[in-house]
Amino acid sequence: MKYKMLVLLLVSLLTVAFAQTNDTSGVARQDLSLINGQHEPPMLGIHWARGFNPFARTPGNNPDMTYHGGVIMPSVVSEAIFWGPKWTNSTFVGDKITGLDSWHSGFNNSNYAKTSDEYTGSNGQVGPSVTHNGHLIDTSTAANGSSSSAIVAEVCKEITNPVSNGYYPVYVDVPRGNAGYCAYHTFGSCSGVTVQVAFFFSLDGDPGCDPQDTSGLHSQGLAALANVSGHELSEARTDPDSPGAWYDRRGQENGDKCAWTFNVPLVTFSNGTQWKIQGEWSNNAYNTGTGYPNSSGQRGCLDGH
Repeated sequence: MKYKMLVLLLVSLLTVAFAQTNDTSGVARQDLSLINGQHEPPMLGIHWARGFNPFARTPGNNPDMTYHGGVIMPSVVSEAIFWGPKWTNSTFVGDKITGLDSWHSGFNNSNYAKTSDEYTGSNGQVGPSVTHNGHLIDTSTAANGSSSSAIVAEVCKEITNPVSNGYYPVYVDVPRGNAGYCAYHTFGSCSGVTVQVAFFFSLDGDPGCDPQDTSGLHSQGLAALANVSGHELSEARTDPDSPGAWYDRRGQENGDKCAWTFNVPLVTFSNGTQWKIQGEWSNNAYNTGTGYPNSSGQRGCLDGH
């Protein structure tokens, strides 16, 4: 979801979170906000925790996303960063690093990735190609995500040769605590190259960010990260940076519009791995009545199962 960076107190639900102006006549994208005297990249597509929806959808309005003139990602080169000292602890790591590498590799050319192919931008059409270059581990103390510029700085530190279609998810070992969200995506510049960045809390034992996967194929922590990873990567591809590409009149991106709704128990990726993962919004599916319903009953979600 697009959120103008305003520091808010969200009445015991959040310590500090970021939200976007709730304007039912349209959402203006704000590129940078001033936080503690410094410009911060915007937190986009915030994946709110279960049961926390700061902006309820308005019944009766056309829910389709509209194009706002920006670029999209025709293809993606991804490389994950695991940040924090716990990423050397085998008990904490478990299946998460190998699992997320497999997740990103399997996203490539999957039917799930193709649910976003209908969207075009000034530079072409969203495509399902994702080249995953594995991962890096940084054992220094990780940031908690409240400063998006700190997450961009971590990417710039670790990625020595950024590419213009780069997507760099940062998985920290810091639990969510009182924050009302599980993850978000943003963008920044590394060595003069604009890159897409995502931030993810550690979600081990976190019921507010748990897709409740009962398959037994993955640990709970991996299953939770996999689901929110689908949300953020899909949004980064369809709405990567300023001035914005695809979102609806409330600022919701394709992942936001289908958050915490699941069509089938498991979705199969191109490498045969299976995940419990939310769908992504499709204007075409909604307009033809071929999608499954989101939490507002709007039949526009697809998971490519």
